[in-house]
Amino acid sequence: MIEQRHLDFITNIVGSENIKSDKAHLIAYSYDATKTRFEPDAVVFPRHEEDISQILKYCNEHEVVIVPRGAGSGFTGGALPANGGISLSLERHMDKLLEIDMENMVGVVQPGLINMDFQKAVEAVGLFYPPDPASENYSTLGGNVSENAGGMRAAKYGITKDYVMALRAVLPNGDIIKAGKKTIKDVAGYNTAGILIASEGTLAVITEITLKLIPKPRHKKTYMGIFPSVENAMNAVFKSLAKGANPVAMEFLDSLVIKALRDKLNVDLPEEAGAILIGDVDGNLEDEVIFQLDTLKESFLENGSTDFIIAENEEEGNKLWFARRNASPAVTIYGTKKLNEDISVPRSKLPEALAGIYEIGEKYGFQVPCFGHAGDGNIHVNVMVKDKDNEKEMEDGHKAIEDIFQFVVDMGGTLSGEHGIGTSKAPFMSIAFNDEEMNLFRSIKKAFDPKNILNPNKMGL
Repeated sequence: MIEQRHLDFITNIVGSENIKSDKAHLIAYSYDATKTRFEPDAVVFPRHEEDISQILKYCNEHEVVIVPRGAGSGFTGGALPANGGISLSLERHMDKLLEIDMENMVGVVQPGLINMDFQKAVEAVGLFYPPDPASENYSTLGGNVSENAGGMRAAKYGITKDYVMALRAVLPNGDIIKAGKKTIKDVAGYNTAGILIASEGTLAVITEITLKLIPKPRHKKTYMGIFPSVENAMNAVFKSLAKGANPVAMEFLDSLVIKALRDKLNVDLPEEAGAILIGDVDGNLEDEVIFQLDTLKESFLENGSTDFIIAENEEEGNKLWFARRNASPAVTIYGTKKLNEDISVPRSKLPEALAGIYEIGEKYGFQVPCFGHAGDGNIHVNVMVKDKDNEKEMEDGHKAIEDIFQFVVDMGGTLSGEHGIGTSKAPFMSIAFNDEEMNLFRSIKKAFDPKNILNPNKMGL
């Protein structure tokens, strides 16, 4: 428990209305999408960067743990106060759009701004911010940067790190730093912004983000390809891209997901489909969009596609996308507990990866429906435990996940494509990184945070 004198000092900084230690607030800030609970000792809502600087300086001197938090929508426990301390919530006051610089095509935001609110604001002036995590309607941009969030448009446009030009941040000792510039080129000094991206709040508290924007494409079409098997579909993914296709998104559903959508949500999908690819193409010229669709159709057919559907309008496009957007809730028909992971592999390895994942599921007796971002090699793997109260089943489920991680890393893949590490994947970091690499990570953490007050014991550090 934090001593009352520490809470009194912080209260003097932010005001009594911006610090809470009642049970309701402690419970509300104790969990994220993992549903694992760790209660903080208090929740603090800083009003601005100077508040954060003063709080961190004091907490560093007195070795009080601070855990930065955005919307709490993460899937790995990255924003959970696993060691107690203060939950530093940036959602209440630090949620402003500070600038849209039309001439330099950048946006400057505070970390608590919701991703979708930013997208809408820049699109209203003809610009475009592509990163679109599934949580875009409620996740914050600060959280997106801290986890290096991806999304469905990553196949063409990349992920959060590809749009961060500069950051302002507060170090654990209270110092305020600027990392990066508005300039397109900047090779002076270390890439500090790059180190802070995906650091999960373990190195500094981000207070301002400068994001690259691009012109909003004028035309967009949605497509769907039907395949007899996952292998056919996965071959179509990397072979289509090698032929020059450049889709905004290329999402996939396997046969178990298709069956779940049909049975649970009555989605009109072909019963015989072994896999489906869904996505968008876009461009500033209609001919560009037509070329993309023609290239995809030709490649899909060459790789066994039995049908290629193009939505005629936005309403039809939304109907095609409904299946992908509801894949996650649909697969709950297969069990009472879903152990979901977001592994990523080189795209050419997708057929091998899916085959191996299914084989591991069979080894332990689990159905493993898979879906996700095939266009960038990011697979959402769902080990479905029929009875979550069965200790042996849960144990086997976690063994299956560990086997999947090892299998994926052995083929050149990674533990996470977008959700991060946090607490839930920390035990598996030794699969992906050797001792020398982990020691380097620990050295970086110590350089930023020698007293280990900022989100300690995350990412296996």
